[in-house]
Amino acid sequence: MASLKDVKQKIGGVKKTSQITSAMNMVAAAKLRGAQEKMESFRDYAEKFNSAMGNLSSGMQSGQFPLMEAREVQTVELVLVTSDRGLCGSFNSHVINMALKLIDEKQKEGKKVSVVCIGKKGYQKLRHSGLVRKNHVDIMAKFEMYNARAIAQDVADNFLEGEADEVVLLYPEFISVGVQKPKLMPFLPVQPVAAEAAEAAEKKDAADSEAVAYIYEPGSEEIMTILQPLYLNVMVYHAMLETGAGEHAARMTSMDNATKACHDIVHDLTLVYNKVRQGSITAELMDIVGGAEALK
Repeated sequence: MASLKDVKQKIGGVKKTSQITSAMNMVAAAKLRGAQEKMESFRDYAEKFNSAMGNLSSGMQSGQFPLMEAREVQTVELVLVTSDRGLCGSFNSHVINMALKLIDEKQKEGKKVSVVCIGKKGYQKLRHSGLVRKNHVDIMAKFEMYNARAIAQDVADNFLEGEADEVVLLYPEFISVGVQKPKLMPFLPVQPVAAEAAEAAEKKDAADSEAVAYIYEPGSEEIMTILQPLYLNVMVYHAMLETGAGEHAARMTSMDNATKACHDIVHDLTLVYNKVRQGSITAELMDIVGGAEALK
């Protein structure tokens, strides 16, 4: 059985750990508030942008623009978004496991796979696989639209040069503070919205408010040429915002669970400490009683 000193040291160590996890929980909660507000505000912008893209692209042919060129898929590029830091539970592992599963499926189909990693955790897992074409680490703590623009431009250039026939985007979608799920989205080629889908969206909008007819100046094709790169920037930035908010939420939850676990461990160790102390007191009493009996 452990000595009183050992148990007491363990209790002190666990209490210090509890203080650290509690502080990290509060820091994550404070960061989450700002990140969640920023993410939710951008969601509205992204939805309106997607709606405008859908209205413009409905009825267009898939090969009408370079970024819409559909080819026979022989090479697939995966844009994987994770966090730079850990201590957030299974937040990154779920996304990375889904990425590994997707890579395995594509390779079994005989397709070549390359990966663009945004965030250190994904890169650390895949750096020895030989699949990483480019990595963007140490930017998730503080990123801006220009970071997303540079990444989207690099991926688009790689697609236009014919190095990738299809590009998909994988990131952890923020559902709630306690739930973040991996989300896989097609990235390139940009797919036009089918006429039926556009008509259904228009009917939905008409049911919510008065129907609005849009007149584009200059023509829709000229606007699409400008909007397509912006659309890619928006998608990457949106994925990074979702990942940032999800990271803070997952860390807050993990640190809260860790703090509770520390309290449970302290409780259990206190019982052990009391048991050991009681045993030592009993042994000392037995020695005293034995000595007194011997003196008689």
